[in-house]
Amino acid sequence: MSTISLSNLIAPSFFDTHKAIKTGATEIVEKGGRGGAKSSFISIELILQLIKHPDCHAAVFRKVGNTLRSSVYAQICWAISVLGLSSKFRCTVSPMECTYIPTGQKILFFGLDDPGKVKSIKTAFGYVGVAWFEELDQYAGPEEIRNVEQSLFRGGPFSLVFKSFNPPAMARNWANQYALEQKTGKLVHHSTYLDVPKDWLGDRFIDDAEHLKSINNTAYRNEYLGEVVGSGTQVFENLCIDPIPQAQIDDFDRVLHGVDWGWYPDPWAYNTCYYDSARRMLYVFGELTRRRTSNADTAALLINDIVRPGETIIADSAEEKSIADYRSFGLLCRGAEKGPGSVKYSMKWLQSLSRIVIDPGRCPDTAKEFLEYEYDRDKRSGEVLEGYPDINNHHIDAVRYATNLIWRRGGK
Repeated sequence: MSTISLSNLIAPSFFDTHKAIKTGATEIVEKGGRGGAKSSFISIELILQLIKHPDCHAAVFRKVGNTLRSSVYAQICWAISVLGLSSKFRCTVSPMECTYIPTGQKILFFGLDDPGKVKSIKTAFGYVGVAWFEELDQYAGPEEIRNVEQSLFRGGPFSLVFKSFNPPAMARNWANQYALEQKTGKLVHHSTYLDVPKDWLGDRFIDDAEHLKSINNTAYRNEYLGEVVGSGTQVFENLCIDPIPQAQIDDFDRVLHGVDWGWYPDPWAYNTCYYDSARRMLYVFGELTRRRTSNADTAALLINDIVRPGETIIADSAEEKSIADYRSFGLLCRGAEKGPGSVKYSMKWLQSLSRIVIDPGRCPDTAKEFLEYEYDRDKRSGEVLEGYPDINNHHIDAVRYATNLIWRRGGK
């Protein structure tokens, strides 16, 4: 194995993920489009980690057991071969497992259509420390995955879990939502065929991708770029859900603040934004969400940590008393300028921007709202209805209020 160069086996886009594992990452979520080399990277990394930890075994999962042999089992066998380790492993299909001969470590394969098998996992020595859940979106939800992890990772000094999937078109799919959740030790990485050397894929793959791009760009973006494109009812098609570096935030020269009043069940929602007029890009990098919280308490949150002296908060003008409360607490607060058609105009302005960049770590509720916000359909005909639903849009409204003076004057 010493003569094998990993740089020839792992696509360059995965180098940072490889380094993150070496420095202690415990969960790797690999998402992206077809041909992005997710499975190739994970299968190689799984073998490397198995050999590095001689008391550790691995378990590989698909939702349905009869898909194992032609997918993850074949992928693991490929990784063993390209790493030059075929003579060191014994691979069988009944039982389906790969055994590292020098130590007796095993790679076990399971379908979760029979969850009882997972609870009965027994190893001759050591512990199960590595797991791979392929096609994450096909599982029932996070509870199903969590139950398996709780059964697997019991004892042992090392654990690492891989979760891989091609993002479904709908933002509300649980796997898409899971990728946005922040967790210590978790790394989310996105890859596409554009990140992979062309000779690894072949001309036919590239030609098929380009053909789909020319006839159905939305399908191309979902299938080959791994984008969450919705089902024709998504209101915002210009979203970029990515971390915003602190250094970039520090350079923002005019920070915008918006508040949508609420108590319960509707929340009080606050957002911090920055608008780059030259590039027509809106950055959303701060949020607070509270329920059953008084004006005095929410004002204290803003005064203590967020709103600097001289900065103005623009809030829903429908609650004049709340605006007056904020002023009495020392905040510069004013009501949003509204008027006939202001909701429609402000929403169209947001939709027209080149990008709405939302930091998912700092603004998880905002990212969820924007991603899941969709037009209503007629229940009988299925036709998309005009207008913007007034539901689950509290942070969207806070962003509209924060940018009120900009869209009122045409985005300047």
